[in-house]
Amino acid sequence: MNSKFKSLYNQYPRQYWLMTLGIVISTAGGSMVWPFMLIYAGGKLGLPLSAVASLISINAGVGLFASILAGTLADRIGRKAVMVVSLAMIGVAYFFLVQAETYLQFALLMGLVGLSNPLYQVGADAMLADMIPSEQRTDAYAINRIANNAAFGIGPAIGGFLASTSYNLAFYGASAGFLIYSVIWFFFAHETLDKTVSETTASALARQDLAGNDAARSDGYGRVFKDKRYMAFVALVGLGLIAPSILWILMPVYAKTNFGVPEAIYGWIPTTNAFMCVFIQYAVTNVTRKYNTLPVVAVGMLVYAIGAGSVALMTGFWGFWLSMVILTFGELTIVPTASKYVADIAPADLRGRYMSMYWFGWGAARTLAPLIGGYLNDNISPRAIWIGGLLIGLTSTLGLFLLNQFSQRHINASDYAEA
Repeated sequence: MNSKFKSLYNQYPRQYWLMTLGIVISTAGGSMVWPFMLIYAGGKLGLPLSAVASLISINAGVGLFASILAGTLADRIGRKAVMVVSLAMIGVAYFFLVQAETYLQFALLMGLVGLSNPLYQVGADAMLADMIPSEQRTDAYAINRIANNAAFGIGPAIGGFLASTSYNLAFYGASAGFLIYSVIWFFFAHETLDKTVSETTASALARQDLAGNDAARSDGYGRVFKDKRYMAFVALVGLGLIAPSILWILMPVYAKTNFGVPEAIYGWIPTTNAFMCVFIQYAVTNVTRKYNTLPVVAVGMLVYAIGAGSVALMTGFWGFWLSMVILTFGELTIVPTASKYVADIAPADLRGRYMSMYWFGWGAARTLAPLIGGYLNDNISPRAIWIGGLLIGLTSTLGLFLLNQFSQRHINASDYAEA
């Protein structure tokens, strides 16, 4: 067994494992509070669900802007600096959330977290793609997720227990986790951006601009936008991710408000998700790697939709637990596969920007999910939240299957033309 672990360790650079350690530390801290954020804010502010849920939309909406900015920064100044600054900002924001008393204070701090999260995620994904060759990326992303979810398995259970007595301890723990990771990364990580490639490409694009070529507009984002199939992929994935985002954001408060499930008990539901990702992720990845990307993502999106929709049928802890189990199989299917897809098709000098657009889709889903769910809850009924999530997820699934068929026809036509 030791020889297997040693062999696995030697397959990847030391910095990859340092990143994995940092993810464990920060995720364990952050996950102590995030599943209960709406319960915490709602208790302090005393506002309707739609108003409190808008804090998540503010968080995610700022993240939309940050995801675009992150790609440019990661491709220009480097992955490490972007990651260090973002981790420190998140740690500071969680520290001051303890003192927040008004909607404006919550909104500003949630906006700071929203600004910071995409900076880290884009920088980390681009750095991983820099360090790991294509044939190892599926496994590398899967291992990364296993570590992330192992930490997430600890956080909500501890956070739910702490929240039952004192939210302050949970927020201070979250702050410490991110600040420790930022210090580790500042002192021990090295930059992976090949600035010679970036500068050469930038010079070439500048010459194209002088010649009147608009392909280089928006610091390279014009090249990303011209990749129509990739942009369709981002749009469809972003649409489908509204369904799981609704579940993650609103099910804790839905379960407590409508069925009396307290934080200390509910905490085991996201913990179940985390343990499944730890113990099942690698097995699922070994199956999904055998198939083309888009069909795999489409199937995962279908499972996401079913998981979110199933909440409408549930009335207690074990029902909500089952919905999370179903949803998790969608997550296990989609996330490593989609990340590898983006890393593989992105040119080396545009990896940050390609990752930015991918995470822009995630941010858009997180922006819209609480608004849609809150509206359905306040204006139709609480169960309408989950029917809406189901229909949105099914629409994305259909779109991804159609996109795959279009892509296959395009590939076949290109092969025929070359022949």
